[in-house]
Amino acid sequence: MPLRPRAQGAPLAGAQAGYPKQARVRRRAEFTACYERGRRLHSPHFLLFLLPGHEARSRTGMAVSRKVGDAVTRNRIKRLLREFFRLHASALPSGDVVAVAKRQAGQAGLDLAAVTAELLPLLQGRPRHDPGTRPQRAAASEDQAPWPT
Repeated sequence: MPLRPRAQGAPLAGAQAGYPKQARVRRRAEFTACYERGRRLHSPHFLLFLLPGHEARSRTGMAVSRKVGDAVTRNRIKRLLREFFRLHASALPSGDVVAVAKRQAGQAGLDLAAVTAELLPLLQGRPRHDPGTRPQRAAASEDQAPWPT
């Protein structure tokens, strides 16, 4: 039986739908390098590690431990993260991006909109909070430099 052509906008099926190996952080040493040398960005449910790379493309990885929830919950969070990375590939910096789910991510009932609202501002360098709500540091006196001398 011949295969029918895919309808416009329909998702790919089978092996074509996967995330290519070149676009993933796969080895333990690569994850460890991100954790040790990468820049950390926090959100309520995720921790992002950004490690600039020498290549022009970005690679993504994710870690969702058993502390987050049962297998169904962990797989759902991983699917949400993969979809976020796929939809916002142009916003990803070149290098390695590893997302680690925090413990409370499993009970949060996250959807793609919530994941996007949390992670996209971090990747774009915008603050998550209204700047007026952060406590202000005391102004340094004129005779004291703002940095150690």
